[in-house]
Amino acid sequence: MTSEHPRHLAATLRRRDWLISAWPWRALAYLVSTVPIAGVLTVGLLVIGAPLLAAANALRLHNRPPEIPLMLFLAVGSLTLVALAPIVSFPVAAVERWRLGLVDGRPLPASPWPGLAARYRTAAGWREVAYLFWLGGFVPVAYWVFLVLVLLDIGMVTSPWLAGDSDPVVIWRPIESAGQAIPYAVVGVLLLPVLCYGVGLLAAGQAAVARWALGSPVDAAALREVARSRTRLVGAYEAERRRIERDLHDGAQPRLTSLTLQLGLARLDVPEDSPAARPLAVAHDQARGLMVMLRQLVHGIRPQSLTDLGLAGAVRELADAAPVAVTVHADVDGALPEIVETTAYFVVSEALSNVARHAGATRAEVRLSRAGGDLVVEVSDDGRGGADPARGTGLTGLADRVAAADGRLLLASPPGGPTLVRVELPCRR
Repeated sequence: MTSEHPRHLAATLRRRDWLISAWPWRALAYLVSTVPIAGVLTVGLLVIGAPLLAAANALRLHNRPPEIPLMLFLAVGSLTLVALAPIVSFPVAAVERWRLGLVDGRPLPASPWPGLAARYRTAAGWREVAYLFWLGGFVPVAYWVFLVLVLLDIGMVTSPWLAGDSDPVVIWRPIESAGQAIPYAVVGVLLLPVLCYGVGLLAAGQAAVARWALGSPVDAAALREVARSRTRLVGAYEAERRRIERDLHDGAQPRLTSLTLQLGLARLDVPEDSPAARPLAVAHDQARGLMVMLRQLVHGIRPQSLTDLGLAGAVRELADAAPVAVTVHADVDGALPEIVETTAYFVVSEALSNVARHAGATRAEVRLSRAGGDLVVEVSDDGRGGADPARGTGLTGLADRVAAADGRLLLASPPGGPTLVRVELPCRR
């Protein structure tokens, strides 16, 4: 639905029917409504900018410093401009957010008045000030250049009618007759669609700057704190996981093994025709099943093969157990953080499971390598491709597991194959 009804100007410029849609008129309305706002701001900037430029030219050309009254005026005016800019920029930014709806239907949250002191302290306030100077300084220059191009094109289109006057029409060279003007008129007509697209590009560029400057800025400090908090949570989870694994392996599992052994010995002492033989056999079988389940739980927390064989050996064990032919290339010399090893193991395990269940592949390949400070895990297959996380193939959970280790998952799976899953895990210890 979004591709049929784009919500912002930049997306509509790629449509073939752009010239016959309402978007060129919306772009023109956005540019025309900018003129009075930018004009007022330009006049305000020229009050300080013009004398400053004149003083600089006098100093450069005549080596004559500006007079003291002019210097005082420039100093006081510049300080006043900087002091008032955060206050003036607030209503201008509110109007600009509203006007942005002409060419961009995506919502831009309104910014409530944060208080006078906050206008001078926050990054959002000074971003709006920067937009204020951009709107009053750069935008008029861009508009004047575009207006000159429009007037030049209008002159080319109307040159056959103007060439009959007593004075010759000057485009690039004097034109004295209508016959000489016809080629220029033809070129001018052909350039009209280009100018229409120019209107759209100018409006789209201005809207992009407005959205960047007037949108809610990212709080870098908050992002850093979120990253630190996630790191602490992952570390706490890893410690708790190890504790649970140790308790199960060293506490519950030996006791359950002992219970199973005692039940087995009891079955040997109880005659088969005894009323207790049947319930005892059922209890023994259930205890053995529970012991297998507990062993699988412990294996799911951290596979024993990972502890005994390391990452490369454990991955080769997974490859040997896979129902398709899997080739493993491992170049992971050196110790790896425990969370990186565990995440990489489960990435390979889930990826090979997806290959067996969904890919229809005949062979797969696993590569483990170091790239700078990252462990890179790549799993590829020759299957049908078309893997989509939205179809519930485990890729979303896999991406979440990788993100918890501060890594990233990349997927390439065009229809028809092949499929490549690449995971990059930072190995900071």
